[in-house]
Amino acid sequence: MDLATIGGLILAWTALGAIVVLEGGGNFVALVNPGAFILVIGGTLGATFIGSSLEDILALPSVLKKAFFSKPAKVGETITMLVNLSRTVRKEGLLSLESVIETIEDDFFKKAIQIVVDGMDADQVRAILETDLELLEERHKRGHKIFATLGGFSPTLGIIGTVMGLVFMLANISSPDTMGPAISAAFIATLYGVSTANLLYIPIANKLQRSGEEENLLRRIILEGILSIQAGDNPRILEEKLLAFLPPKLRLRVADQLKGAGQK
Repeated sequence: MDLATIGGLILAWTALGAIVVLEGGGNFVALVNPGAFILVIGGTLGATFIGSSLEDILALPSVLKKAFFSKPAKVGETITMLVNLSRTVRKEGLLSLESVIETIEDDFFKKAIQIVVDGMDADQVRAILETDLELLEERHKRGHKIFATLGGFSPTLGIIGTVMGLVFMLANISSPDTMGPAISAAFIATLYGVSTANLLYIPIANKLQRSGEEENLLRRIILEGILSIQAGDNPRILEEKLLAFLPPKLRLRVADQLKGAGQK
């Protein structure tokens, strides 16, 4: 479970609830409006689905699951493994990689090793793995886009709900004393729209984008590492090549891990 996602959502919605307690005397009932909720949530989902494919809609639960249960990319461990494999290959040859295939959990990593062991040349290996990367990036973009779209439509549907509420109020006004509660009820739709967009949809979209970027980086490292191993590059050169993919702070941390593993 991604504690950052869970903790962030709890903190954000708790802060919103604290305002109700501090400014509204804890009157949560005043914020309940079933009609506004149906319009904002249902309208937002409907508008988003119109511009999405059935495949994207059916994949929504798995995409949402990824936002809450994504695991951090094991960059350091992957680079260490690639350097170790490079040393093994220089001593025992490419076929020695076959014995480690079943020990690797990552499907992309496993496939990369398998096609090298099968004897494909470097151009074919790069073409196959880069195609996989492009498809992976496209899937990530689609998952991120659907939540970004939800975050875009939600405030607009809130405004529509507010306008409708004000129109109904003015059409049925019978006493000035009823205007205050009616206006208050009308603006609840805007509250629903803005809060769900900024405290739910957009944060999840950002989480999915970041998770996708980390996964793409990891696979790019695997791609370049496997090609270097196939080319017979020196393990020291391979290590420096892979560390170059990382930002400075992470690069130093991974380099320290490699030192601790006896790679330097």
